[in-house]
Amino acid sequence: MRRWIAHLDMDAFYASVELLRYPQLRGEAVVIGGRRDSTPRLMPDGSLRCARLRDYSGRGVITTATYAARAYGVNSGMGLMKAAQLAPDAVLLPVDFAQYRLYSRRFKAAVAELAPVIEDRGIDEIYIDLTEVPGAQDAVGHDAHGGVRALALEIKNNVRERTGLTCSIGVTPNKLLSKIASDLDKPDGLTLLTEADIATHIWPLPVRRINGIGPKMGARLAGLDVTTIAELAAREPAWLIGHFGPTHGAWLHAASHGRDNRPVVTHSEPVSLSRETTFERDLHPRRDRAALTTAFDQLCEQLVDDLARKHLAGRTVGIKLRDDRFRTATRELTLPAAVNTLAPLRRAAIQCLRRAPLERPLRLLGVRVAALTPSP
Repeated sequence: MRRWIAHLDMDAFYASVELLRYPQLRGEAVVIGGRRDSTPRLMPDGSLRCARLRDYSGRGVITTATYAARAYGVNSGMGLMKAAQLAPDAVLLPVDFAQYRLYSRRFKAAVAELAPVIEDRGIDEIYIDLTEVPGAQDAVGHDAHGGVRALALEIKNNVRERTGLTCSIGVTPNKLLSKIASDLDKPDGLTLLTEADIATHIWPLPVRRINGIGPKMGARLAGLDVTTIAELAAREPAWLIGHFGPTHGAWLHAASHGRDNRPVVTHSEPVSLSRETTFERDLHPRRDRAALTTAFDQLCEQLVDDLARKHLAGRTVGIKLRDDRFRTATRELTLPAAVNTLAPLRRAAIQCLRRAPLERPLRLLGVRVAALTPSP
């Protein structure tokens, strides 16, 4: 039985959900990442009054953007002020995670109706094991893989019918290749590859397209004159092990040849839960104590809500600080018993704060709970 693993990636997910709410903005450059005061207003004449990037001030970052906005060079993680220089007329919308989580549940339920073996990889992507789904092994006419191709198309159609959103799917024999394939034909794409397609479709790509090769490893490989997956695949295992060690070297060789035996994991317990916020302006620990206290209390309350929703408790409470010089400090405290209510969690987080450096203005504050266990 041929193994078929799919990677499904929702197209510009947050932005696409917002376009369902504001269909008047379809085709426009839209950026998600504004404050609540950037919520559009419906005017008496039926038109929509929207905030524009050119009017934004602050240090917020882009959560996502429509494909029309990306054409200007605007991308996720970019500062909104920098994005305003590239696309000043782009519409700016606030983030609405409650709505995104709702649509995340809907698209995953739509997939599960057809293929129930799903690995959740986040709010907008999943892996799906199609191997044993009825019809996946069938040929259709002269297409030896027509059955699984038709199944993937049916999944795409079901997601669109249930949510009004599009997705892109890569179908290959393993998770590594499927992750790459889902990005080859965006948006609303379907790419099916076998081992025979690796040389023509995978090897010409940059090494960074392999999930797991980040900026640092990519730079190291470039320094060794390895920029494409084909160049990586041409290196001997011993050479890779000599430069990257036995574990990473062996993995790089296997990944470049499209080998990956990882199963689709249908359930995993979270290691930790955290909440953090980046401030619009730097907050001084003493002069802005009231604002910091409000933000700190909100993070603790949100974290307790997360624990309750997931029926978890944690023994280790920690905090994260980033100052105006971008230096990050963390402190944590392990408690005698797991907690999942506000008072003990906040008390432990305050103890962590008392041990943290609080001399410089802060740009980020976070609260974390780890060593998680199930709770009633």
